[in-house]
Amino acid sequence: MRGRRRVGLLAEILPDDRPSVVVIDEVPYLMNRVDAFEGVLQRAWDRLLSRKPVLLLLVGSDLSLMEALNSYDRPFHQRGREMVIGPLNPADIGEMLDLPPAAAFDAALITGGLPLICAEWRTGADVWEFLRDSLDNPISALLVSAERSLAAEFPPQATSREVLRAIGAGERTFTNIARAAGGIAHTTLIRATDVLIEKRVVAAELPLSLRPSKERRYRVADSYLRFWLTFLDPHLAEIERMRGDLTLSRIKEQWTSWRGRAIEPLVRESLARLLPDAHLPAAPAIGAYWTRSNDVEIDLVGADRQPVAKQLLFLGSIKWLENSAFDSHDLAVLQKHRAAITDEPVPLVAVSRNGTSCSGLQAAYGPGELLSAWRRT
Repeated sequence: MRGRRRVGLLAEILPDDRPSVVVIDEVPYLMNRVDAFEGVLQRAWDRLLSRKPVLLLLVGSDLSLMEALNSYDRPFHQRGREMVIGPLNPADIGEMLDLPPAAAFDAALITGGLPLICAEWRTGADVWEFLRDSLDNPISALLVSAERSLAAEFPPQATSREVLRAIGAGERTFTNIARAAGGIAHTTLIRATDVLIEKRVVAAELPLSLRPSKERRYRVADSYLRFWLTFLDPHLAEIERMRGDLTLSRIKEQWTSWRGRAIEPLVRESLARLLPDAHLPAAPAIGAYWTRSNDVEIDLVGADRQPVAKQLLFLGSIKWLENSAFDSHDLAVLQKHRAAITDEPVPLVAVSRNGTSCSGLQAAYGPGELLSAWRRT
């Protein structure tokens, strides 16, 4: 009743003779906490608001609930148009912070493109300057944004939260996640991962190749949340004691290996935006390939479809190191792994932070080429 009165009051104060904009934020919270919120909203729109020159914006970060709002069996069906507002992309971040391409990708991994975090990054500052500033401030956006977001969607003791923490710590297979999350039951873990996937917090991926596979792996979909779960969440108490210097030292020790994994999804998305070009065709699907024992791992697999392809378009490796180029040894490993999944001379590609020093590649890309893909209009 109170909700209907408030919406009715809103309709009364909106003018009839000039346009208005009404923004309702935290809509998923209202859907969960306010009785019959969707029905109240539907009736208010049909009977009152739709008759006025008003733009009604419903805002929420829980994508699954926001999509449900406009689904077939819900009161507000077909009354709105969905629009997903993504984070800043690597090119946006590079321009905003005056960073070169390689550093822009580093910033994208740490901030996830969240404007609030990017706004605290001093223009031209490198990764370590930004992290030092943020870790010296226990209420910096880098530290508190993830906690606030998770608290809004997952209670602290929820199983999904524990599973997410295990995945964020680097566990990628179902068995290892279950073990890291305290040995939870199979069915409980399935429910928890389904919730995380539905909310798009976690991505579940299968190897992309010519043969079907059941070797599913999980990863945290958002790079900022991945960074926070790995490096910050386990040591928040330390940071609150103003010992962020210890956390920073820990990050420096693990940065190269963490970044090497974290950059892979961003590289694949960059290539999907970049291709076709003079060297490689467009690939409807770009993924990766691995085996259970990890004796064969291919960072880049371009194919006609996924997860089981009819045609492989290219295979590639990602080498994202500060001072090491993609060399003949890396090429030999890539050729060996290609032979493990196909007899065809599928083109080989390298993506390297620091260039290449060998021949035999169909194409090679660095940070500059990848960043250009995000500048296209």
